[in-house]
Amino acid sequence: MSLVVYNTLSRKKEEFKPIHEGLVGIYVCGPTVYSDAHVGHAKSYVSFDIIVRYLRFLGYKVLYIQNITDVGHLLDDGEDRMLKQSRIEKTHPMQIAETITRSYFEDMDALGVGRPDISPRASGHIIEQIEIIKELLKKGNAYEVNGSVYFDVRTFKDYGKLSGRTLDELIEGTRVEVRSEKRNPEDFALWKKAEPEHIMRWQSPWGEGFPGWHVECSAMSMKYLGEHFDIHGGGLDNQFPHHECEIAQSEAATGKPFAKYWIHNNLVTVNGQKMSKSLGNFVTLKDLFKKYDPLVVRFFILQSQYRSTLDFSEQAIESSRTGLAKLRNTVRRLRQEIDFRKRASSFGKSDKSGDVKKFREAFVEAMNDDFNAPKAIAVLFDLVTNVNSWLDDPSAPLTEASLEAFDKFFWESASGVLGILRKEDAASSSADGTTITSVMDLVIKIRNEARKQKLWSMSDMVRDGLKAIGIALEDKKEETVWKKID
Repeated sequence: MSLVVYNTLSRKKEEFKPIHEGLVGIYVCGPTVYSDAHVGHAKSYVSFDIIVRYLRFLGYKVLYIQNITDVGHLLDDGEDRMLKQSRIEKTHPMQIAETITRSYFEDMDALGVGRPDISPRASGHIIEQIEIIKELLKKGNAYEVNGSVYFDVRTFKDYGKLSGRTLDELIEGTRVEVRSEKRNPEDFALWKKAEPEHIMRWQSPWGEGFPGWHVECSAMSMKYLGEHFDIHGGGLDNQFPHHECEIAQSEAATGKPFAKYWIHNNLVTVNGQKMSKSLGNFVTLKDLFKKYDPLVVRFFILQSQYRSTLDFSEQAIESSRTGLAKLRNTVRRLRQEIDFRKRASSFGKSDKSGDVKKFREAFVEAMNDDFNAPKAIAVLFDLVTNVNSWLDDPSAPLTEASLEAFDKFFWESASGVLGILRKEDAASSSADGTTITSVMDLVIKIRNEARKQKLWSMSDMVRDGLKAIGIALEDKKEETVWKKID
């Protein structure tokens, strides 16, 4: 089965065929940097991180663009979101943008989200936005009035093809202020005249002003990926009007199709209601990370397919913590078995290496079905059950090839594609270069010697002391193994 993706534009799953063989260009709408990221942001950017990781896993060379919106994100009343926040904080808007951008990347790094190849800023691409606006004016798709420029929606016959809305269904004032100077209520701002008190302003052919929200993404995506590129992504709440407007202005300006595939992640809900800053029901990632390992949060997000809603609750995250601990412990146990067998030169003859192919095929089949991470995770947990069963059977120890093959697959899939394992989940390095595995080997050796000498109180003291710091010992027929208790 080849990779199929759900294309919002066609409203169906399609076989993925990039415009240029072996190459994929993807643009994802990034954050508006006016306050710290919350779980809703994590849902979006973890989802697209998985998509980019998997495309690279399949062998594609991917150019991933994710913008930073630091100007032009207009609220329903026509006010720039960044400027509004600057008045609240009595801080220059670009100072807020710099601070929150750094904070955003810190949170994404913690979640294991790979950095985009390019992170362009709206404020750094004013010239490109002005050029698009000039082209739209030249072609008659836009009009200037009183120093502002608006896109005339009625000049683009395909407006609504992404969202399925018709002009008659459009609600007045979508994200921009309904003003009498507009020809039609549904027209949207490409450039806004800056009032005297407006801090963020640039020179333009129409006077000092600032760009509207939608034109920035058209300018930046086409600058780095070309006028026609493979994937445009973003949150479902951006589908209309933002992405609809992007299509209209881009295709009107170039005369070419804009993005070939449109991918939208669904939203995070709290008790069935969308999580958002405007509703005040959000949880910032920084607050969540005080209580949970960021990779537990990532694992929680991957419990739902990217196009499904994700209902947030601490109970659900606790469940994810338990599930991730089970995966980590199995990977750690497998690595310990390999190390033990190598030292003892005692690998078995039970060959299960052929089973890796079966699990790998099931994993790929799941991910090929529109990046179905929950189904792929289920494959990993089937493998966890099997690996633990084989390791629990001392009568049929596995061959070295079997153990190494399963270990490699865990890291290739759970770490490389899903990003839910760190290298320290198998062994953590200390400052002097030794690993926790080596230290635990020594502790277990000392405890075993105490048991040989029937120093039971010392043996129990070691076991109980380790348990108190989160490490459990398990005495088996051939050896003693350890695991972390999460």
